[in-house]
Amino acid sequence: MTQRKAIKSALISVFDKGGLEPIVKELHANGVTIYSTGGTQAFIEGFDIPVVRVEDLTSYPSILGGRVKTLHPKVFGGILTRRDHEGDQQQITEFEIPEIDLVIVDLYPFEDTVASGASHQDIIEKIDIGGISLIRAAAKNYKDVVIIPSKEQYAPFLEIIQANNCETSLEERKGFSRDAFDVSSHYDTHIFNYFNQGEKEIFKQSMKPAKVLRYGENPHQKGIFHGDMDALFDKLHGKELSYNNLLDVDAAVNLMAEFKNDDPTFAILKHNNACGLATRSTIAQAYRDALAGDPVSAFGGILIANRPIDLACATQIHELFCEVVIAPAYDEDALEVLKGKKNRIILVQKEVEFPKRQFRTLLNGVLEQDKDFKTEVAEDLETRTNTSPTAEQIEDLLFANKLVKHTKSNTIVLAKGKQLLASGTGQTSRVDALRQAIHKAQSFNFDLNGAVMASDAFFPFPDCVEIADNAGITSVIQPGGSIKDQLSIDYCNNHGISMVFSGNRHFKH
Repeated sequence: MTQRKAIKSALISVFDKGGLEPIVKELHANGVTIYSTGGTQAFIEGFDIPVVRVEDLTSYPSILGGRVKTLHPKVFGGILTRRDHEGDQQQITEFEIPEIDLVIVDLYPFEDTVASGASHQDIIEKIDIGGISLIRAAAKNYKDVVIIPSKEQYAPFLEIIQANNCETSLEERKGFSRDAFDVSSHYDTHIFNYFNQGEKEIFKQSMKPAKVLRYGENPHQKGIFHGDMDALFDKLHGKELSYNNLLDVDAAVNLMAEFKNDDPTFAILKHNNACGLATRSTIAQAYRDALAGDPVSAFGGILIANRPIDLACATQIHELFCEVVIAPAYDEDALEVLKGKKNRIILVQKEVEFPKRQFRTLLNGVLEQDKDFKTEVAEDLETRTNTSPTAEQIEDLLFANKLVKHTKSNTIVLAKGKQLLASGTGQTSRVDALRQAIHKAQSFNFDLNGAVMASDAFFPFPDCVEIADNAGITSVIQPGGSIKDQLSIDYCNNHGISMVFSGNRHFKH
């Protein structure tokens, strides 16, 4: 490691003072001259630590309601001066500019202000100008200056100066410089996206924090989750979520969002697709009927409920090996039962607004699209056959259509009595998806007579409705839109099947 460099002077300007106290006390104990202004100055002086006011250094007061405080050559000259550059040293001597060895900044909380629903003017006032400039200047001159760009760096910085008599190495300063440009680029990205609102087709995203996972999709792949998982869930028990767990959890949460305001509903997912789903009068019964949809695939699955899990439900769940259980809450006795398996991950889902856009890397770029928030209701359905679906069938059609939206294409979903009987998932042919669903339903002894069928896309030929009819299915929902729609309509009319068009395709690849 290279020779360490002593910190003799520091400029401190932070929005959030939390965690700053031990740092300023350590600096003071080591004889460091501290420059500051405004609220930060008052905070430091509250510990009987002397502070040189920035206004006294620059001979300029804070002006424009605090918008201009540190933007001055005597501040930025002291940060940017190169200690080994003769010309720089001559100029700071000529203009009486003191060298500044350390800059500590915590920016105005722009993201939090936007998230709070504040007014546009309040948001504008939380665009930090001086702080971001200080960060970039100090980070650029990391050879001579330490930059602490946010509260996240307080702890490692304090550890360094306590262990090394307020000295830092070049490697440490470069590391903080890297962090600084991470902070500044993240900050600017969120400001741009606030102003852009999708008007310009530019891909800029920055997410914090990042969590390194045990591995990626397979053990030989590295996996990282970028995002704040704690904002989404309270984890009550179990091992760490894996990459594949997270994919399944995402699928489960998106699916259950369709049933948020419905009667008690339970879903079981495996490899991003539902293998069980039911809506019932109690959450325990909903789980029991969801499990009946495919008790084989449920092994090692992800379980999610739209209602708190009670003891009756938890007792049944405990008999199944499952990776994750998600619910809005748990009764205390139910939670104790579920904790009986030490690795079982138990999550409480919080009320969070999810992103409205989604991204996928491919080739040498990124695909971006709106999330599929379209959920059909009864008023959206257009009956295209002589026979109209009954009120009960319409409920089942809408139930199945919610599920088909969240199942890998090509897909067919069979349902009856608000219970998933079976689905054909990820098939290259819609006919194959239907045959897979029928075979699966029959293998678990479901009676398909009177069941409904949902398709994620239109039928170009009448073969699917014919196969469904032969299996006992009596009502169909599909988007419509094929130039040969009439062939399927004619078959349904000739065989007493009701069919409605939703008008919306729901591919999921």
